[in-house]
Amino acid sequence: MPDRGGGPTGQRMRVGRPSRRVRTLLMTLGVLAALAMAFVMFAGFWTDWLWYRSVKYSSVFTTTLWTKIGLFFVFGLLMALAVGVNIWLAHRLRPPLSAMSMEQQNLDRYRMGIAPYKKWLLPSIAALVGLIAGASAAGQWRTWLMWVNGVPFGQKDPQFNLDVSFYAFDLPWYRFLLGFGFAAAVLSLIAAALTHYLYGGLRITSPGARATAAATGHLSVLLGLFVALKAVAYWLDRYGLAVKSSDFKATDNWTGLRYVDANAYLPAKTILFCIAVICALLFFATLWRRTWQLPLIGFGLLVLSAILIGGLYPAIVQQFQVKPNEQAKETPYIEKNIEATRKAYGIDGVKVDEISGTGDSGNAEQQRDQADSVASYRLNDPNVVSPTFQQLEQERKYYQFPTTLDVDRYKGQDTIIGLRELNLERVDKKNWINQHFIYTHGYGAIAAKGTEIQPGSEGSPAFTEQGLPTTGTFNKGYEQRIYFGEKTTQYSIVGGPQKELDYEEAGGQKTYQYRGKGGIDLSNPLNRAAYAAVFSEPQMLYSGAIGEGSKILYNRTPKERVEAVAPWLTIDGDAYPTVIGKRVVWVVDAYTTTNGYPYASRTTLGTTTTDALTNDDSQRTLVAQQNQVNYIRNSVKATVDAYDGTVNLYTWDDKDPVLKTWKKAFPGTVKAKSDIPAELKEHLRYPQDLFKVQREQLGVYHVTNADQFYNASDVWQVPNDPTSGDRVAVPPYYLSLKMPGDDQQRFSLTTTFTPSGRPNLAAYMAVDADANSAQYGTLRLLRVTGESEVDGPVQWQSKLSSIPAVQEFTRNAETSKSNMIFGNLLTVPMDNGFLYVEPIYVQGSNAEYPLLKKVAVSYGGKTAFEDTLEQALNTVFGTEGAVTKPPEEGTTQPPTNENPTVQEALNDAQKAFEAGQEALKKGDWEAYGQAQKDLEDALKRAEDAQSNADTSGDKSGDTAGDQSSGDST
Repeated sequence: MPDRGGGPTGQRMRVGRPSRRVRTLLMTLGVLAALAMAFVMFAGFWTDWLWYRSVKYSSVFTTTLWTKIGLFFVFGLLMALAVGVNIWLAHRLRPPLSAMSMEQQNLDRYRMGIAPYKKWLLPSIAALVGLIAGASAAGQWRTWLMWVNGVPFGQKDPQFNLDVSFYAFDLPWYRFLLGFGFAAAVLSLIAAALTHYLYGGLRITSPGARATAAATGHLSVLLGLFVALKAVAYWLDRYGLAVKSSDFKATDNWTGLRYVDANAYLPAKTILFCIAVICALLFFATLWRRTWQLPLIGFGLLVLSAILIGGLYPAIVQQFQVKPNEQAKETPYIEKNIEATRKAYGIDGVKVDEISGTGDSGNAEQQRDQADSVASYRLNDPNVVSPTFQQLEQERKYYQFPTTLDVDRYKGQDTIIGLRELNLERVDKKNWINQHFIYTHGYGAIAAKGTEIQPGSEGSPAFTEQGLPTTGTFNKGYEQRIYFGEKTTQYSIVGGPQKELDYEEAGGQKTYQYRGKGGIDLSNPLNRAAYAAVFSEPQMLYSGAIGEGSKILYNRTPKERVEAVAPWLTIDGDAYPTVIGKRVVWVVDAYTTTNGYPYASRTTLGTTTTDALTNDDSQRTLVAQQNQVNYIRNSVKATVDAYDGTVNLYTWDDKDPVLKTWKKAFPGTVKAKSDIPAELKEHLRYPQDLFKVQREQLGVYHVTNADQFYNASDVWQVPNDPTSGDRVAVPPYYLSLKMPGDDQQRFSLTTTFTPSGRPNLAAYMAVDADANSAQYGTLRLLRVTGESEVDGPVQWQSKLSSIPAVQEFTRNAETSKSNMIFGNLLTVPMDNGFLYVEPIYVQGSNAEYPLLKKVAVSYGGKTAFEDTLEQALNTVFGTEGAVTKPPEEGTTQPPTNENPTVQEALNDAQKAFEAGQEALKKGDWEAYGQAQKDLEDALKRAEDAQSNADTSGDKSGDTAGDQSSGDST
């Protein structure tokens, strides 16, 4: 042989075999790697089990696990059997001799190549497709549990007269089974055809018949099964029309049948079902006829029918029957859609009243008194004052408050509340011990009155609970340590030899050792090793900071914990804290949803719940398992203990069939409504995300007349937030107010509407948000019906900015390099009109937090911009001082005829202005406020003097004119 290795001629190149020691080492390393991978997989399973057991929801873990395992093995085995049996059968039906041709000679090489491996090849292929199918089926555990545990809604769809549960619980499962059947049929058909081809049962270029009788019969049966499944699909498609979405007029997510569906698609599906059944029977008949002629003709007829009957015919009906008289044709279906949508979103009971919106010109004193009682105006905007909380109550730099604070009620007072949580990014020395053992928890709940500022504070909130440790109106001795919170995302190891930093005070640091029942024991070596693997932290294995009594805390945000113990719930975007008894407790609203409510239009949750607050704050984004839904209920109120992480789920809507279904699937996990503690119920409220979904639907579905709905002539939209630079929806606001006809204020959630594409006010919506109220959940809609347009939020904000006093205040703030911040624009119905109230803050160049400096109020076209709410209300209603009005559009100010009195007042105004500028430079807000008052007084005197001068001049002119006329005569 030629020398290919460069060695001596005639010598053969030999590859050295690894020594026995090397082989043993490689084998050992391979075994260790496999064991390590197995332990990592086991660690994930084991730590999940430990966590669910620690929160007393192990049944959720086991039910979910066994359901997934059952689906995996059942459907994996079915798929493996389907494919494996058909491969085996095709091999068994192979012809004894293959034709002598080039095609078969080429295939002989493949047949000989796989012959030694046939014993393993078939099980391997079957196992592979079985694993894939089983994994896919395991992901359908929710669909299975809803189908097997489904309870009736007690409501029937108007087309097929079936209970809604069929569409919500049954149809999704039938569709999964159908999809699985299609996959099994197609894979079996491909596998059988390849096997027949490999062993000569099918021929492409060989002489003679293209298929043996056995192959023909086998493949025909598989094709018949496929066509039979297609027949079932056509039949189910009939019911699917009731939950089919399409674009239609006023709504982009119309759901349900329309005229063309009921009169073209529905009969077409029935006809196609019959044709498919006949076609399937023809395929099955080839077992006796041994020819594909008739089945192929039938299949061609099915395809042609699908094109003509299923596609062309509906298009003809739409074009020539529906379009010429669409409104009349679609009216019955619009009525069904309106009724179903209003029921599905819980808006069918909304109470609608009319209001002119322009306001009554009644007695000024009476209206002023009414303005005091009609609402508790929240001047401390929870979306603005978080930096104020941070600056005044942070105490230590490693604490933080949420970007948006929460609104609650304590002792009948609307209250702004936020928890002082831990911020590990602000810890000076970052290391594993500090981040996971020393700094483990926040400390205290800070609260302030929503309607007041602190006297003499230059605009800071009036705190009712403050300090470190906190003191104030909350129960003395409540547990202030915050181990579980919205900002607490890292794991902590507590309760062991390593002491934690509790808090710092003038006397030094206080240490603490966790005593709560929450957490998982780490003194167990197996647990320790498992968590070291899960968190990729080898120090857990040998650290002396872990010992007897050590526990690990993780999954620490309220939403994470609730979602984990109830994975079938959709979680509201805003968990809020409350102080109940001796504990701080997070309240989490949770929803049951489905996208299978017939005729109810769908909504995209992520889009619907986005507004000016969620835009920049991911903590308030709604967590949804289903992005699109057409049925939603606030069925569960959940709580999470901020100290030990205890999770409780309470039934809230005990009539909801979806909740009943999940309670059957996970018995014992959701407590009865009667188990809600009375003190907790005082703090429960109507959830924001549900309200956002309902207001979006009411923007379209406040219209109940089919003709008006079709014309889309009265569609509303949620206005953009006028105080935000981004074009995002204004958020709903919690506010205690009296709606027309009420005898007392109710804690409510409110919003406004404007006509689609126009800025004026169209309607006002409020819901009773107090869980203790007999009217809880009652939606009220005030429809603006006045002939003259009422300013919407954006219009009012624009006019406010054009007022000279506001412009001057803005210039002064800019001159002093301060930032002017507009707070929440509150809208309150009063005396056939709407009272707008907006706090205005200033954040100085040297101050890190905003202070309330001005309040703007408007009613009946009159606007005031004053230092306090009382002054602004007095000015608007004319009970004290003058009314500041924005200039009318398209008008100019009249020329001023100055006289000595006017000039004197203007000189005083100039002095006051200069004094205000000087105060701004010094940051002296008290002096600035006094200068502003002096300026307003001077301008008022100038206005009065000018008015008197103009009046005198007019009278003189009239007299002169009369005299001239007389003389002329």
